This record gives sequence, structure tokens and C-alpha cells, in this order.
Amino acid sequence: MTKVGAVQSTRYSLVARTITLPLIGFQVYTGRLKVKKPILLLLAAILTISASVTRAQEDHAYTQGPVVIVSFVRSEPGMFEEYMRYLASTYKRLMDGYKKQGIITDYAVYQALPRNPQDADLILTVTYKNMAAFDDLQARTDPAAKQAFGSLTKAASASADREKMRKQLGSQLVRQLILK
Repeated sequence: MTKVGAVQSTRYSLVARTITLPLIGFQVYTGRLKVKKPILLLLAAILTISASVTRAQEDHAYTQGPVVIVSFVRSEPGMFEEYMRYLASTYKRLMDGYKKQGIITDYAVYQALPRNPQDADLILTVTYKNMAAFDDLQARTDPAAKQAFGSLTKAASASADREKMRKQLGSQLVRQLILK
């Protein structure tokens, strides 16, 4: 324990205008800050780590690009042309509306040559600007579905009716990596 004036303390020592705070490693001299060695080393370590993380992010040989939903579809026997008429009408109107609103950036329909009865004969893609485009996606697309089908219930019913024309085999989300 030190005794300075009328104040006794084991943690703080008052000498003239100097205050030592041993628990946090700072000494204050008349308004100027002096950092002790352990705190200085800690700050240096933190700066080194943060610089390494920043450098690691800069070292990627690519940037993240658009996100694409790829859907694999198999048309039912004899229903290919009817399903294509749906795609050329209602589906195209919906996708063009989404594109005009900025919800999607592009869409496409591809014909594939199936190797066996379980393979897709059509591949549908819908491209979004980035992953953030999926935030509140349903709230932004429901109005167009209501307009195209009359209600969300009718839209669901129409989707079930399309099962007579095609079978959805699955879908995949992929993200383009743009090489630097």
C-alpha cells in the first residue's frame, strides 16, 4: 500500500498529476496517454490479425457474381409442346414482369437431350443479381402471381395442373464466380 496525501490505495497511486491504472495498463501524465508494453503488444496483435483478414479477402482470384436457380424438368410423354405453350405465355409474362421490376436479371429455357427416362428434357434458369435478392422475395413476387392467376390459391392450383404436363426433377442454386 502506498500513502499519498490522505488517499491510501493498492491499485491507484497519485503522485503530482500522474495517475497509474495498473488493471488496464495506462498511465496518464497531464493529459498525455502512455501505453504500457502488454497493451501495446495486444494492440499490435489485433492490428496484425485484422490486416491478415483484410489481405486474405483481397487475395481471392475471383469476385462473387450473380446467383442462378437451375430447375430440371421432364415433360410428360406427348406434353412437350403444351408445356412450351405455357412457358411462352404465362411463364414468360411473369418472368418479364419480374425482370422489369428488377427482381430478376434474366431467365432462360434450355432443351436437353435426356440420356434416360429420369433425365431432364428442359432446364429452366432464373438469374438474380446476388444472394440479397432473395430477401423478401415472396412479398415482391406475390402481386405478379395474383395478377397472372387471379389469386394465390389459383396460382397454386395452376401449378398442380402443370404436373400433368411435366415433372420437376429438382433444382440447384449456383453462384457465378468472376475470375479477376
